Amino acid sequence: MKKIIVIFACFAALLFAGCGVGSYSVSSGQADEGYVTFVASSAYDITVDIDGQTYKCKTVKEIPHKTRRDIKKTAQNTITVKPGTHNLKVSAGGQEKLSQKVFISAQETKIIKL
Repeated sequence: MKKIIVIFACFAALLFAGCGVGSYSVSSGQADEGYVTFVASSAYDITVDIDGQTYKCKTVKEIPHKTRRDIKKTAQNTITVKPGTHNLKVSAGGQEKLSQKVFISAQETKIIKL
C-alpha cells in the first residue's frame, strides 16, 4: 500500500511540475504616438513646425459652449507625433501665431488654442 501511495505522489509531483507554468510576455496596448490639434475662433489654414518638420493643416473652430467635446481626428486637423517634448511653432498668413515647447504623452491629444 505504501508503494502505491509513493508512486501516486511521484506521479502527482511530475504532473504538476510539467504544467507549463512560467513567464510569458504578452504585448498589447496602445500605439506609441500622440496627437496635436489646434483650435481657434474660426477655421483657417496654418503651417506647423514641430522639431524642424513642417506640416500644413487647418484649425478647428472653437465652440465656447462645448468645452468638453471630442474633436474628430482627421488628416486635415491632427498631427501625429512621438511622445515627448517638442518645439512647436505655428504660423498663418506669414505671421507667427505661437512658439512654445509642449510635452505629449502616448495616446494623448494635445489641443492648443490659437
